[in-house]
This record gives sequence, C-alpha cells and structure tokens, in this order.
Amino acid sequence: MTRIHPLSARPGPGADVLGGKGHGLLTLRRLGLPVPPGFVITTGACRAFLREGHLPDGLRAELAAAVSDLEAVTGRRLGGPGRPLAVSVRSGGGVSMPGMMNTVLNVGLTTGATAALAEETGDERFALDSRRRLLSGFASAAPGSPVPDDAMRQLEAAVEAVFSSWDTPRARTYRELHGIAHDLGTAVVVQAMVYGNRDERSGSGVAFGRDPNTGENVPFGEVLFGRQGEEVVSGGSATRPLAELARREPAVWTGLLEALDRIEGHYRDACHVEFTFEAGRLWLLQVRPGGLAGRAAVRVAVDLAEQGLIGRREALLRILPHHLRHARTPRIEASGAIDLLTRGLGACPGVAAGRVATTADRAARMAAAGPVILVRPQTSPLDMHGLAAAAGVLTASGGPGSHAAVVARSMGRPAVVGAADLTVEAAAARVRAGGRTLPEGALITIDGTGGEVVAGTPRVVTAPADPHLHRLLEWADEISGGGPGRDDAGRLTAARAVLLRN
Repeated sequence: MTRIHPLSARPGPGADVLGGKGHGLLTLRRLGLPVPPGFVITTGACRAFLREGHLPDGLRAELAAAVSDLEAVTGRRLGGPGRPLAVSVRSGGGVSMPGMMNTVLNVGLTTGATAALAEETGDERFALDSRRRLLSGFASAAPGSPVPDDAMRQLEAAVEAVFSSWDTPRARTYRELHGIAHDLGTAVVVQAMVYGNRDERSGSGVAFGRDPNTGENVPFGEVLFGRQGEEVVSGGSATRPLAELARREPAVWTGLLEALDRIEGHYRDACHVEFTFEAGRLWLLQVRPGGLAGRAAVRVAVDLAEQGLIGRREALLRILPHHLRHARTPRIEASGAIDLLTRGLGACPGVAAGRVATTADRAARMAAAGPVILVRPQTSPLDMHGLAAAAGVLTASGGPGSHAAVVARSMGRPAVVGAADLTVEAAAARVRAGGRTLPEGALITIDGTGGEVVAGTPRVVTAPADPHLHRLLEWADEISGGGPGRDDAGRLTAARAVLLRN
C-alpha cells in the first residue's frame, strides 16, 4: 500500500487521504502555480502510528525513497555537503485545524549541513538563524527529545512529532468544538525549504483574495520581510500590510495577485494563501477556500453569483444560518460617549463584552460566572481551551493571519489583534492600555470590526442590512415563493429548504 504521494501536477487521492493542505497543494500545481517540490504522507499512516505507537512497518523505506526522489528533483542532498537540502514538515488534516498541530522547519540542517549552507550562500548569519529555528521547532514539537545530528533521523522524528500532535489536548478540544471526528488522523506534508529569512528580498505572509471581514473584492493580508512563516501565524511579530509588497517586491506582488485570481476562478470561492518569497521569487505553501464570517460570506456569495462563477441557488446554499445571524454586524456606537482604552485591528466582526482574563486557564475558570474577554500578548494553540470559553479575544500583537485571528474567525468570536498600546501582565493579573491599568476581572468591550477596545459596556447598535443581504433575500423569495411579512431569517431558511429538496 502506497502511503506517500509526490506533490505533482497529476491528480491524486482526495483530502481524506492527503489532508486539506496536501490536496490543496496538488491543486495549485495543476493550476501551474509555484509550489516547492515535496511529498505527502497519508492520513492512514498517521492512524497506524497512533494505533501502534511507532512509524508503521515499511514507512521508513518509503520515506527514504521519497527523499531520494526529492533530492533528484532539487539537485540537493538531505543533510549533505555542498548543496544541502532542508525540508519543512507540516501537518494537514482532511478538515482544517489552524495552528492546532505541529510544524517543524529546516529539517535536515545538521551541524555539517549548516556549515555547508553558510559556505554555499556566503551568509553564516542566515545559516545559523535557520539552524536555530530548527532547534526551536523541535523544542516545541518534541519536548525533552534531543535533536538528532543525522538528517534522516531528524525527518523521522519530525514526522512522529506531527503525527503525535493529532492527539494533543488542544487538537482534541478544537475537534470537539467543530464536530470533527477524532479518528481521522493528519497527513504530513514534506517540502523542500524556501527561506523567507534568506535576505532583505525574502519574507513570508498570508494573502486573502477578498477582505475576510467585509467580503470586498480587494487583496488583503500581511507580510513579514526577512522572516519565516511561523512568525506571521504566531502573531508574535509586528507584520506589515500586504500592499507593502507592491512597493518593495513588485514582481512578487504581481505574481501573488495573478495567483489569487486564478485560485478564486478554480475554487469559485474567496480563498487565502500562505506564501513565502526567497530572493524575490514567490512560492505558495497553502491554500484555503471559504471560511468567511457573516456579512463577508453573504457579500462574496452574491458577488460570485453576479459574476457568473456560481448560480443563485448555490449562492443561497453557501449561506448557513450562522452567516445570517452575523450578517448585520453590531458595532460600538461611534457617536456615543465611550471610554476608549486602545485600538487595534478588527480581525473578526462583532462586539463582545466581558471581564478581562489574562491567561487561557483563568478564562476557562472565569467563564463559568459570565462572559470573559481573553487578553493575551498573542495566542498560541495552547490557549485553545481559553479561546473556546471566551466571548471574544484581544491581543497586543499579530495581524489578520495570526493564530488569534484565524481561530476567532473559525469560531465566530469577535476579535481585535495588534493593539500595540496594550501590555498584558499575566503574572500580576492586569493589563495596561491608554496610560491606565486594569485588573483582571475589569469589564471591557471589543469591536471586532473597527478594532476599538472600550472600558465598560458602551451602547451597541446594529448596522442596517447591506445591499448584498437584500439581494440574497430577494433570490430567496424568488425560489421559496415567499412574500412580504416574513422575517429575513425565515425567508432564507425557507429558500434553503426548497433548494435542499430539489
């Protein structure tokens, strides 16, 4: 039985076998887009690992053969002298679980390979920085295990660490919240490294083809120059707006816009990608279609139907009840007297009020007595239980592609990220913002659209339904035969029922 599939332009198995990430990368290759070469270890291999407690029989031999093929494609050798090959080892379940499982980058950079990379590039700082990131990644993914100084053993250990992360408490919590079965397992994507930390013409980012908060047809996202991708998604670094690429790396910007357009045309949906560029050359590392909230989902469905990419029936079927509930986004009333503490970036629309909790554990405990806002410097997968318990999330750093933003959108929680004036002092159970100090338990309100963070509970108003929602509901009436007097939710629900029957 083949448990490893190359990342090629040929059709392969579905996402249940290759995981969403691997299946998406195959799609990008078929579209002629730049994807680093590599291979995918199937979800079945993960299930066998979890049953048996070790890599299944024969997988090491398959892994060695796949590495040999990758070496032939790249003209490099894993851990070897001269032109060393390093690889990324990333999880990818059949259903997206952003940030919940392990990733290890720069695998294969043994002591000798690091020296060879420094010699090849003439940049010892870059080589040592890449080696440091490998050691840090292993420390996070496989606590207590020393990093082998043998490239194949590093790769095997990294694969085991990714498989094992399927069963961590944070991953189980996420699956329980989203109704994902625990027995699916994750695939593992192994790719030749492309280095966002290579030089000043390198970097990493997240790009949305449309604004994920509004659905507007404009590119949206963030980028870090001279950094690898984990720093973008962790939320620990101050990112730059995606449009800065247009000025600093116009060829990368043009290639990214062309890729986003081609991807949306294929999926017939709004999509976002994770990308890296090395020395001015663009590479795509992941694609995710859909995943928009409320108002944005409605606007995109209507726009795509009016562009002829999907039909009206499909547009209606894409709008679920929770999209409609959040389509008329509440906002803090701007004209009212508000006690503004600070302002960040709106990462998931909506307004949430609650007591400040500065750790995930405290958020989970405090939520039993009423709504809480989880306030962190940045969130990590270890905060999953706190995110699940909180009514909203506020972070001091990070952007629209950070862990806090992505998870908040997936859960429909209002979120504000990148509030630079915010300092979180978890040990002292307090936060500082706007020159003031608030103890844990203080009541605050966040606006996930405008990014405002306000003391107390200001007046909240609901924005009127926008033209896209009215248009969608007109289509619902046409299909369901509904007339005046029905409320919006009832009209759309009736239309969905008719469509599902037909």
